[in-house]
Amino acid sequence: MSTEISLQVSDDFHGKRLDAALSGLIANYSRSALRVLIDEGKVSVDGQVQLKPSFKVSSGQTLVVDMPEPENLEAQPQDLPLNIVYQDDDVLVINKPIDFVVHPGAGVKDGTVMNAVLFHFPQTVNLARAGIVHRLDKDTSGLMVIALSHNAQFALVKAISKHLVVREYEAIVEGELTAGGTVDAPIGRDMHMRTRMAVVPEGMGRDAVTHYRVMEHFRAHTRLKLRLETGRTHQIRVHMASIHHPLLGDVQYGGRRIKHLAGASPELDSAMNNYRHQALHASHIEFEHPVTHEQMSFDAPLPEEMEHLITLLREDYNLHGTY
Repeated sequence: MSTEISLQVSDDFHGKRLDAALSGLIANYSRSALRVLIDEGKVSVDGQVQLKPSFKVSSGQTLVVDMPEPENLEAQPQDLPLNIVYQDDDVLVINKPIDFVVHPGAGVKDGTVMNAVLFHFPQTVNLARAGIVHRLDKDTSGLMVIALSHNAQFALVKAISKHLVVREYEAIVEGELTAGGTVDAPIGRDMHMRTRMAVVPEGMGRDAVTHYRVMEHFRAHTRLKLRLETGRTHQIRVHMASIHHPLLGDVQYGGRRIKHLAGASPELDSAMNNYRHQALHASHIEFEHPVTHEQMSFDAPLPEEMEHLITLLREDYNLHGTY
């Protein structure tokens, strides 16, 4: 979670660089930390996202900053299980289950991946965000890579920013998609509901690109393989909803609360209506090892609940054909 703050540029900061002005206006934030917020598209000037720290501000302009809550400086180690796929001295790869928040935030003080990492790998206390370099939503399962050393963290953050880390997902979406494609649409905060993200006009958000291809057709749903070119908050969920194919179970972004197919078995009806989260799994991750430079590739099978639902949808499709 985050908090938006609005600042007015005073005469004292007229003509100053954006990062310098913010440093003077916001206490307890280093200039380098503020540059990160600018780079992440979390700073706007008079309503327009500004990605250049060197941008010169003018007296009277309004700066809006999407300030993250303090991330885990107070997080404590907790003995929570981690499904470890791979580990060495520098890198950790885990398979995150659903209902597992990645890091503490508003309303979530503990019980997170970060707390678990701090317990099992105490050296991460010296790393920003305990070595976490990317995130999955609470109810998205699948693969995450976590840095265990400063060198690894620096290299992984750089690789992710340059789109050199391959991240693929499997999803079940509502509706029938006949072919794959690409959604290339900027994502920003939903102006009507600040807890959600949305596709926004150019200049109002950050570039976001999602590639998808059809894996399997069902009567009224489609199984997809998706690849992220960028990694924005809720990106897949927002992009698929924007083309009118929200993820099954994703009520926040348009998925139906009550799901029923004419003639469907009671077992399928029950499985769909008890699926209380988005049908999304991070199934594959690939990256160059930040220290050895070996090419690393990992796959994670679908969670049992999602696999079972796919089996039922497939049986229904074989019995009834198209919807």
